[in-house]
Amino acid sequence: MRKRVVITGLGVVAPNGVGVPDFTEAIKNGVSGIQHDPELERLDFSCQISGKPTIPDELALNYFTPLELRNFNASGILYGVIAGMEAWKNAGLTIETNDIPDWNSGTIFGTGTSGIEKFRESIYKIDDLQTRRLGSTAVAQTMNSGVSAYLGGKLGLGNQVSTNSSACTTGAESILMGFERIQSGLAQRMLVGSTSDSGPYIWGGFDAMKVCTFKHNQNPEQGSRPMSSSASGFVPSSGAGALVIEDLETALERGATIYGEILGGNCNSGGQRGQGSMTAPNGIAVQKCITDALLNAGITASDLDTINGHLTATAKDAFEIENWCQALNLKGKDFPYINSLKSMVGHCLSAAGSIECVASVLELHHDFIFPNSNCEDVHPDIIKCIAVSQIPQRLIHKKMQYIAKASFGFGDVNACIIFKKWNSI
Repeated sequence: MRKRVVITGLGVVAPNGVGVPDFTEAIKNGVSGIQHDPELERLDFSCQISGKPTIPDELALNYFTPLELRNFNASGILYGVIAGMEAWKNAGLTIETNDIPDWNSGTIFGTGTSGIEKFRESIYKIDDLQTRRLGSTAVAQTMNSGVSAYLGGKLGLGNQVSTNSSACTTGAESILMGFERIQSGLAQRMLVGSTSDSGPYIWGGFDAMKVCTFKHNQNPEQGSRPMSSSASGFVPSSGAGALVIEDLETALERGATIYGEILGGNCNSGGQRGQGSMTAPNGIAVQKCITDALLNAGITASDLDTINGHLTATAKDAFEIENWCQALNLKGKDFPYINSLKSMVGHCLSAAGSIECVASVLELHHDFIFPNSNCEDVHPDIIKCIAVSQIPQRLIHKKMQYIAKASFGFGDVNACIIFKKWNSI
């Protein structure tokens, strides 16, 4: 018998809020975390704005020792550890200091790269014959599994400790992987989520591809415009999101706060066939991912209160909406509300899915739908599919029951998760 899986902890490091309380207020009020980026201007990027979390030294010292922070240059690991440990504490869990690992708890924490700044530093020091000055943690900071290894060690996790990587689908995929592990009885509890490094060595490739906006360097907060007819590309961003998920029986036994339930979901690939490519989605696969997620969750399209889309503020936004309409077989005012967190934080790349899942769970738990910023001019191709009223411009207070969250990534990979409000009956 498959176990029910619930969410008992949340953690977030986002451009518009570090920590769940600040992040909740930010998304309710449409607060942007996108700012002018002097480093991108200095390097002559076309896009000179970004979304980058602010981590004061005193906050970092709550999670790392001064010794650990010496020669530390891996922003993604920093964000991931802060978000992950906040989620752990938010779940009411303690950090054991004895010699026995917690065999029932593990982590699957994804990333696109790890310690790209440390990697660059390593190249320069090696080329300058300064290899011995790299420090003893250079490997831990630059290996892809660095973030899960740090979390596993700090929390003493004895179950699976692993890192996944599937471009922009990474965060949603990590949650579904942890969900399946608990559902099958292989773990009682999993810390799931994802993180992304900051900086030009992550974002430069996207700027070269001309998928980042260049029209809003003088007004950063208006730069990220999902579903807008004046969208001109995404704003590069970074951060981390984390969830503690566990089987319902374990959560109830320890009296945990339950933020929501994961009903099901789906991951698939378009195989880079048809319309699909390394950088573009196969619409048939996107639609199948959505319909299979609903089927796996045991609900119908009309049950959905809202959708938290991928919606990056590129030319593919209208195509995504078309795929949602086809998959759900709903149009106009019958279509659920839909929003995109990227309007406030930009595109956090491998961290996007997990940060956006945290936002979705907060919407469920607190009964609200956060507004879409910069979408006063909805794209005409989107209006053909859904009514403008379904793209909220202001905060909506609404009794929530079901949310779909989807992520679609480079490599033609897709993930969709169905979250349900927790009802104790």
